[in-house]
Amino acid sequence: MKSHPKDPICGMPVDPTALGICSARVDGRELLFCSDYCRREFLRQHPSETTTAAPEVREARAARKIAYFSMEIALEDRVPTFSGGLGVLAGDTLRSCADLRVPVVGVTLLSRKGYFGQAIDPDGAQREKPASWKPEDVLAPLPATARIDLEGRAVEVRVWRHEILGADGYVVPVLFLDTDVPGNTEQDRHVTDHLYGGDDAYRLSQEIVLGIGGIRALKALGYSSIQKIHMNERHSSLAALELLRERGSAGEADFRAVRERCIFTTHTPVPAGHDRFDHGMVRRLLGEPVPGDVLAMLSGKDRLNMSLLALNLSRYVNGVARKHREVSEQLFPGQDIRHITNGVHSLTWTCAGFRDLFDRHCPGWREDPFMLRKVLVAPEEELWRAHQGAKAALLDLIAARTGRRFRPDLLTIGFARRATAYKRATLLFRDVERLRQLGRGVLQLVFAGKAHPADGDGKAVIRQIHDYARLLGEDVPTVFLPGYDLELAKALVSGVDVWLNTPLRPLEASGTSGMKAAHNGVPSLSVLDGWWVEGCVEGVTGWPIGPETVPAAREPGAVDADDAADLYRRLEHEVMPAFYQSQPRWLAIMKHCIALNASFFNSHRMVQQYVTNAYLP
Repeated sequence: MKSHPKDPICGMPVDPTALGICSARVDGRELLFCSDYCRREFLRQHPSETTTAAPEVREARAARKIAYFSMEIALEDRVPTFSGGLGVLAGDTLRSCADLRVPVVGVTLLSRKGYFGQAIDPDGAQREKPASWKPEDVLAPLPATARIDLEGRAVEVRVWRHEILGADGYVVPVLFLDTDVPGNTEQDRHVTDHLYGGDDAYRLSQEIVLGIGGIRALKALGYSSIQKIHMNERHSSLAALELLRERGSAGEADFRAVRERCIFTTHTPVPAGHDRFDHGMVRRLLGEPVPGDVLAMLSGKDRLNMSLLALNLSRYVNGVARKHREVSEQLFPGQDIRHITNGVHSLTWTCAGFRDLFDRHCPGWREDPFMLRKVLVAPEEELWRAHQGAKAALLDLIAARTGRRFRPDLLTIGFARRATAYKRATLLFRDVERLRQLGRGVLQLVFAGKAHPADGDGKAVIRQIHDYARLLGEDVPTVFLPGYDLELAKALVSGVDVWLNTPLRPLEASGTSGMKAAHNGVPSLSVLDGWWVEGCVEGVTGWPIGPETVPAAREPGAVDADDAADLYRRLEHEVMPAFYQSQPRWLAIMKHCIALNASFFNSHRMVQQYVTNAYLP
């Protein structure tokens, strides 16, 4: 039974069918009140909220407390301003904030030409094309602008708005920053064109727009109640520097005040992944928002390390998995780094068949994913029916995109993530003849993922998968699906039988694709790194590949050989026998993926931990 809307003043339910109901029209929407008293009180408190009230004014009056900064936020495929895991995590975070009524506003870049559209030519080479889109078709332009300086030039930053609607109608606004403004120089108008594009100066310019422009945009829009700045990765670290600049000095009280407001989540487990910029270039582009010796003290004497800057100006710092915390503490000795393991938005990543199943047997799961543990009582035939529906949809998609018809009765393994060398997407093919012997007639493989346009090694991985697919032919049917986006990801994580993940340890900060698979009853076969160290219960939620740690002196080639051998062994002696010879055991594994992993590795739990550990203190 659908609940009644709530009175915005007293919070009591209002029956829309009652006689003499009190209402007021605000920005084209009708608000219902339980009494004339509440209606009068609302209009007294919100005298400017009329049909012409600007959205940013209403949101300022909602007293947002947290600003969540992220270079990329994945909202929908029509807004292609994301490249992969970081943006998808940001989108899931804000969706859960909306569901849980956490008073957050998101801040990101517009990226007019997106990341890129991907095509694969007949030889397996990735071809990029602009992912151009029209912001005015999806976003609402806001009248206020912010001003920043780049190389001494005044640059106007305009703001666009998107709304994330929570389960009960609560809105989390997302602000997109855009420098394509008449009056800016031609060079400056293109600063926010490409996500992760250009040289160091281009990247730093974008990070100035995000961090400094983001703080100033919030002020221009009237977000006067922001208490915490949550920097999701290093790209927005200059937001903390802007807070320090605003105070006009750099004394003990200033550092303390800025730190008290800032939260930093790091996702990068390798030194090379932390942006570093030459101090001379920083002065040329940014000037001196704080004295040069203070900036060097905070961010590094030789080069400006964006992660170090955020670390030194944040009260709360966290990695994104328990293992990642350990790695981060080694990268930044002496820093107090906590961990909040990532999660995914349960409703977003659960396919239609499993949503229906959970609605029947796990009541309340949409509001509280911990209720997914109740799936253990669901009838096995319903579980299998839901999975077979998702698998049929994936196989239809594969046929439509490649012309190849995969069989629904064969064990189907999926691998989809950013195409880069350390992910080791080709580990499964290390011994092609063994794979052929092992999988002939019983195994089929589906891959997807984009390589950064400048990542030659990542592009080579895609070509190698293409070559291996041709070599294996119909013995082990293998396809690579181009155009990896949110919709394709949803089809893959729900439609395969096993989710494969083979990163080189300890380079997987967290990973979330296996969490999405778990929401659809799909077990993982994964290297023990990132979240899987916490989520793997061997033979219950999936299977590990290799040990959790390897000797530091072990050569990479030897590690690859060891992991490949264990991968083949797991497939031959554990995964395939369970799938083909013991359906009750397989269904039990599927149930435990949901009951143990999906019920915990979700963004509702993650956001609740951020609120408790970082936002409230």
